[in-house]
Amino acid sequence: MTLAAAPALAQKSYCPERPGLDTPACITAPGRVSVETGVVDWTLDRQPDSRTDTVLIADTLVRVGVADQIEARIGWTPYGHERVRDRQTGAIDRVGQSGDVSLGMKAGLLHPDGNGLSLSLLPYVTLPVGGSTIGSRVAGGGLLVPVTFRLNDTVHLDATPEIDAQPDEERAGRHLRYSSAGGATVKLNKTVSAALEAQVIRDDDPDARSTQWLSAASVTWKPKKDWQFDMQTTLGLNHAAPDVELAGGISRRF
Repeated sequence: MTLAAAPALAQKSYCPERPGLDTPACITAPGRVSVETGVVDWTLDRQPDSRTDTVLIADTLVRVGVADQIEARIGWTPYGHERVRDRQTGAIDRVGQSGDVSLGMKAGLLHPDGNGLSLSLLPYVTLPVGGSTIGSRVAGGGLLVPVTFRLNDTVHLDATPEIDAQPDEERAGRHLRYSSAGGATVKLNKTVSAALEAQVIRDDDPDARSTQWLSAASVTWKPKKDWQFDMQTTLGLNHAAPDVELAGGISRRF
């Protein structure tokens, strides 16, 4: 496939990657920087023998446009807190620490001026610089293939197949994890958009193989062309998935 001649989504409008289960195909314009921060993110996972609450603070992705169709990326979670309560004994364990660093590049392969079909490739690696609970202690990596289909100025569809070399739960090696997400975003007015999405994740961890089904609803507000505020609710649709995740964030383009 050849690179399209048109700039990748040329940033006619600001296109953050948060919120959502999907990753949009848009590319940050050359010379521009997008800082996208999850101000707070809370996840509840109830299992028969435990309840786990995980809170991430200031989980941040920085995207830098380096060419018409290429952006460089770095992400980091500066602080995460996990609280695990044993449902039989009532014993509670708490851990607070930083997370790992991710490095990646997104390349636009197909982009007809922001209309119709857009396609990108997003390879990434994770560096185990964080703690063993919020982080992984083992390097990982993967590849996403973001696809966006813009039906008109109001509605666009997203799909994101992904394959990862995921660190094992025991932090001793890596295993295969693959997933696919899809959804629709509707622009309600000049500043507000809403999205509905679904995702399935297959995780072949040797100690706990699982398939998770998730759904999400999100709302974004863009009061100015270089600002976005967002909120998202994610629900687990089966026992393997976390029960609920609530998140809110802010994105700024420079």
